[in-house]
Amino acid sequence: MKTRTKKALANLPGGVASVLMIVFVALWAWWSANEMYHEGWWGPWWHPLPYLAPLALTLIPTLLAFRWPIAGGIVIVAVGVFAYFFFANDVAAIGVTIAIIGLAFVADGVLVRRAAARGEAPASRWRSRWRYLLAIGVPSIVLLSVSAYTLPIVLTRVDDGDRSARQIAGKDVALTWAPAGPGWNWRQRWGGYPSWQSIALYGVPPAGVEEKRGYAPQREGGGVFASGEDMRRTNLCSYLSDDGSTLLGEAQGIWRMPTTAEVLQTLSRHGENAGCTWNGKLGFAQCEMRPDKESPLWATDVPVIYYWTADSYDDRRGYFVSHNGAVNASHKSGGNPRHGYRCVKP
Repeated sequence: MKTRTKKALANLPGGVASVLMIVFVALWAWWSANEMYHEGWWGPWWHPLPYLAPLALTLIPTLLAFRWPIAGGIVIVAVGVFAYFFFANDVAAIGVTIAIIGLAFVADGVLVRRAAARGEAPASRWRSRWRYLLAIGVPSIVLLSVSAYTLPIVLTRVDDGDRSARQIAGKDVALTWAPAGPGWNWRQRWGGYPSWQSIALYGVPPAGVEEKRGYAPQREGGGVFASGEDMRRTNLCSYLSDDGSTLLGEAQGIWRMPTTAEVLQTLSRHGENAGCTWNGKLGFAQCEMRPDKESPLWATDVPVIYYWTADSYDDRRGYFVSHNGAVNASHKSGGNPRHGYRCVKP
């Protein structure tokens, strides 16, 4: 009995670490698949592939640790430390947990070596076979399940290729949406699109989407943020020419940023309005059908899946709407390739 207890305790670090890493791989498979179809599904076939990187970064070290616990454990510790420092605001706790699991694998390797030196029996067949099958099989099932649900949606998206100004009748709203150019997803030199704050402060001298003195810098930061009143007075859209193709030197007051409710009410799928209404809260809106990233409101060949709106959530955050009908808020001075905008006029 004493020998069995000692064996069980010796196998505990590797067993617990193996189970936890299999769970991590499955969770990252779920995240990778969902984000790949949600954010990464646009343009050439290789654009979605980077979203599978978190899955690879957990699966490969896991298989390595199964075969060589000490070497694989060190790699897992390195992945955890990298996650802690590189993604400190988002997954710091996850990084620490992964690093601890890596140390457990290292301990398992040391215990196995000591057992072998004493001439004791090697690890059980489960440890050498079934955990490989689980580590590969579980995330594969997750990927296939998410794909079975989502692929029919993204593969049947409608895009007529028309990037001109479009008159779109929504649910209790009818607006003309700006054509491709400075009024619609105007890409900047740094690769992203203007932030909520850059759009709101466009008319503050000197006119432009560059950072303005006295306001928080691009990509969050501290300081003063643009307000809802700034968005009404100096927003980029108000400087558009009547045809929406050019930004003029003085405000024209023809175009404006749409409200959160207006974007939601204009969402559609397969040419039919989705029937979305907003209750003023964050989260998914009430829709008669699930909307999607389709023309004429969206362009499927660009990475934008969120539209900034004219509404200010609080001092630091502005509202944005997702193509699938979700309302959220993010830092007004933040900007990335997935947050775009589109001006409107009556």
